Amino acid sequence: MRKFFHKELAEGKWFQLSLAEQLSNIGSEVSRTNKWQKKNQKLFQNASERALELFDLTLEDTRWRGRLREIARLREIFCDALFGGKNYKSSLKDLENYFLPFTFLSQH
Repeated sequence: MRKFFHKELAEGKWFQLSLAEQLSNIGSEVSRTNKWQKKNQKLFQNASERALELFDLTLEDTRWRGRLREIARLREIFCDALFGGKNYKSSLKDLENYFLPFTFLSQH
């Protein structure tokens, strides 16, 4: 049995959120990951694992079948940023900026 950080979301609530809301939540975890990257290794690790969990839940959401490549690529870019951005020249700060509009969109 898989252990979830976001147990309530994994039990079905995640699949009731819009794509903008899902991406906004992922963006929050990406922001936390960036915040702790050079300050606290344990908090950095936990935030990155929570972000990956939310990416995976989004990839399991059958409503986004036509966007799976895009979401999977975004997950891949996040992983690249975690390890220094060697393949995509990505950074966690860049990803924070990517996700920010989804936060505004999901609030309206």
